[in-house]
Amino acid sequence: MTNIVGYARVSKRDQNPAAQEAELHDRGVNIKSLTEPDIDTTTPMGRALFGIVAVFAQLRVDTIRDNTKRGLAHARAEGRVGGRPSVMTPERIEQALRMRADNHSIVQIAKVLGVGKSSVSRVLSERPLSGR
Repeated sequence: MTNIVGYARVSKRDQNPAAQEAELHDRGVNIKSLTEPDIDTTTPMGRALFGIVAVFAQLRVDTIRDNTKRGLAHARAEGRVGGRPSVMTPERIEQALRMRADNHSIVQIAKVLGVGKSSVSRVLSERPLSGR
């Protein structure tokens, strides 16, 4: 018998709840929830309630996922994108490219620009020098 605090932490994200319960049952694992007293997979009613709770838990996950996708699509349609603005402004990019053309190291460029080495590396890899 395995005791759980709540069903939400039992389920694998994309696994069918009925298949999950059957797999656990086949392995001799029964579940009893400490917060949902009627969920006890040793009884037929408990197995049924486990399935019902699983369906609603999946519905909640799917609803959150759909709302997030819709919100991101709406923001993109309005020209807004997520994430932090890049520290590499067009001026810094131009200076980094000039310095690299003059054979400065990435460490030297990052130090002069006051940014991290990874920011410089990323910009330089996206914009290879012509003639190299």
